[in-house]
Amino acid sequence: MRQNIEHHHSNRLLIIEDDKTLSSLLAQHLNGHGYQTQECHDGLKGYQTAVKGPFDLILLDIMLPEMDGVSVLNKLRTQSQIPIIMLTAKGAEEDRITGLECGADDYLPKPFNITELLLRIDAVLRRSLNAGKKMLTTCINFENLRIDKSNNSLLIDEQETTLTSIEFNLLWLLLSYKTQVLSKQKLYQDLMARNYTPEDRSLDMHISKLRRKLRNAGFNAEYIRTIHGQGYSIR
Repeated sequence: MRQNIEHHHSNRLLIIEDDKTLSSLLAQHLNGHGYQTQECHDGLKGYQTAVKGPFDLILLDIMLPEMDGVSVLNKLRTQSQIPIIMLTAKGAEEDRITGLECGADDYLPKPFNITELLLRIDAVLRRSLNAGKKMLTTCINFENLRIDKSNNSLLIDEQETTLTSIEFNLLWLLLSYKTQVLSKQKLYQDLMARNYTPEDRSLDMHISKLRRKLRNAGFNAEYIRTIHGQGYSIR
């Protein structure tokens, strides 16, 4: 039976795999299914590339030169909840347990079927999207604004501005998907964990309050645009 896999054309995947033939093959398959990929062949370079980001998911081999996969995973987990799927040739039970204990989202022993990998990636991305995880970075700068998710702070012209948690998460989402239009349906699900209905005006109210607070703090609130019939974006 043919599996129906939904692909996310804007998703950026980082492949950290020292077997260059396998890495190239994975990149080729994933690019062919609409993903954007970047490859690294040692753990240290992989970690440094991941931190620069942004990526939506990382495929991480365990046996790597410079820094092994579990060390890369441990370091990344101190900074980010980016989805990570561990790959290993060893296939040993203790590697799988170690990876999952350290915060891997899934695990795939080599050799694996490319269709299974695609299904795993799709499932992990769905879960992470539902959990509201997105960028590896915890800080975004835009014009005279700096938003930091690690300590939930917002600085405008170096001055602290206070937002409610929904306003903060709303601004973070808009900046994370900069220039993309976020539908009301997506915003309702990510921010309020419920479906959008046309009579529900609460999101419009949060947008309005957010614009007012940003404007009062000296940020050009016109950047937050209403795209009628579609949703909102930051341009």
